[in-house]
Amino acid sequence: MNTCPSFTHLVVLPHLKVHNANAISSPLTHGFPSITAFLGLTWALERKTRTTGLDLEFAAAGVVCHDRDEQTTEGSFVKRFRLTRNPIGKDGKSTAIVEEGRIHLDLTLLLAVNADGWDDEARQRDLRTIVQCLHAMRIAGGIVLPDTHARRQPWIADFTGTADDQVNEFNRLYRRLLPGSALVARDDLIDQRLRHLQSTHPDANRLDAWLSLSRVNWHYDDDAAHGKGAWQSDRQRGSGWIVPIPVGYGALGPVHPAGRVPNARDATTPFRFVESLYSMGEWIGPHRLHKPQDLLWYADSRPDEGLYRCRNDYRSTFEPNL
Repeated sequence: MNTCPSFTHLVVLPHLKVHNANAISSPLTHGFPSITAFLGLTWALERKTRTTGLDLEFAAAGVVCHDRDEQTTEGSFVKRFRLTRNPIGKDGKSTAIVEEGRIHLDLTLLLAVNADGWDDEARQRDLRTIVQCLHAMRIAGGIVLPDTHARRQPWIADFTGTADDQVNEFNRLYRRLLPGSALVARDDLIDQRLRHLQSTHPDANRLDAWLSLSRVNWHYDDDAAHGKGAWQSDRQRGSGWIVPIPVGYGALGPVHPAGRVPNARDATTPFRFVESLYSMGEWIGPHRLHKPQDLLWYADSRPDEGLYRCRNDYRSTFEPNL
């Protein structure tokens, strides 16, 4: 699947206060939980709601961040995570626990739902069930704190009307998501940067392009015509808040039968060794999006190719001058 699945409604869970979520999204990136954590939450929430009697299909998920507080040290150029002190063992030494970076989040979660014939009474009843289930779960390892703010109650956006009705509904939706930033995919930037690098370095590959986009590259522009030069960066004004992100997993080997691999977490599910897949993302204001599908991430699993990745259909109208 390479397009966003169809949906009839968006369940909007605004301003969730998440305490001590995992800030390390992959072996190479940090600063916000991986989008795989939110898709995993969506699937777990769907299974949990089905046990309560709800027959809802969650097709995709979106996330809008309103505030973040990564738990790192302050006051120096090199920042380190604030780690907890683990209790000592019987031998008097610290327990061998792998520490994780932590982050406090204020975010809005959007769940794309297929629910034909969902009347107002059923919506409100099912929405209360979804919220109750979610508050008993963790988001990216973080605890969901209660929020009783009267203007931040969950609601459901209806996209079952005409094309004009759906445009109006999306306009109302993005206004209620402000101020905030939505995470969207920018896979196209890797291809653009690769073409730019290969114009001067023909041996450059996609990893070189990804690393180049992941940092701010400075060069000295010697303006001989005016007799002076200046330092220039490749992050031109208007290019957006571009970040490296993990987008799923790639297989390292074949699928093993259930129970064959020792110490696997689940002995009833086939097992496969994988590694992280990387791409580029952009934090963008919801008012700059064109349609609700731009907000949403969905799974694109291709076991025969060894790919298990997340996709987003956002397309930018800005053409950077690389």
